[in-house]
Amino acid sequence: MILIDGKETAHTVRAELRAEITSACSRGVRVPGLAVILVGNDAASQVYVRNKIRACAEVGIASFAHRLPAHTSQQELMALIQRLNAASEVDGILLQLPLPAGLDTHACLLAIDPAKDVDGFHPENVGRLSLGLPGFISCTPAGVMELLRRYNLSPAGRKAVIVGRSDIVGKPLALLLARQAEYGNATVTLCHSQTADLAAECRSADFLFLALGRPRFITADMVRQGAVVIDVGINRVADGLCGDADFTEVSKKVRAITPVPGGVGPMTIAMLLRNTVQAWRQHTA
Repeated sequence: MILIDGKETAHTVRAELRAEITSACSRGVRVPGLAVILVGNDAASQVYVRNKIRACAEVGIASFAHRLPAHTSQQELMALIQRLNAASEVDGILLQLPLPAGLDTHACLLAIDPAKDVDGFHPENVGRLSLGLPGFISCTPAGVMELLRRYNLSPAGRKAVIVGRSDIVGKPLALLLARQAEYGNATVTLCHSQTADLAAECRSADFLFLALGRPRFITADMVRQGAVVIDVGINRVADGLCGDADFTEVSKKVRAITPVPGGVGPMTIAMLLRNTVQAWRQHTA
């Protein structure tokens, strides 16, 4: 059984990005810049932002943190986004979600310049992904695909089942797995709360991707012998963090599996850094 180590893979990706940035800056190119907007005092969001800023520093990306009070108005937030869109030192803009009640998340995401949308949430980048055009890919699905590539686990010609249809993970992951590209060409089934006989769908999968947010919901009897299981779920339970799969039992049946924590999670930030470097390349070309 292969234990897919996202933490170590993310470390390797960061080292590659750091080397690229160091080499370019030695030739006089300016450093990449990522602006992070945090509105309000959500404790989990503060931790996520702190981790992202620390990761930027590790690879040589300048981070510009904008911490706004929860009572910030829609107009104030939109004005900040427009200033960051115009700022030459900012290559990427990250709007930490969720926003406080009363703010229009959709309008704010639409306001971000698609060329600086390093989260890959803007409709233009989503559309580019659906058409197979270059653009920014949502970080968690990108991290999943990077793990498949690094571990040489190709889904081409195989049955891939995704449990969870969110705009951030399930839908873009389905597009990535089905596209005509390296580590694509899978036959994809996208499952959700209304799927009839979910257990049977899961058992049919050569590659099973879990993003439903229910702790240890997928049990060993729902998984095919020798399958590859990529667990995107991160759930806080009494004994710590766990994924959407019952890792102890499922891991006895599979060819490869990601742990939680230490699987997909670290790759999400690594892909945010990679998207920022991609934007920087385009802006400094």
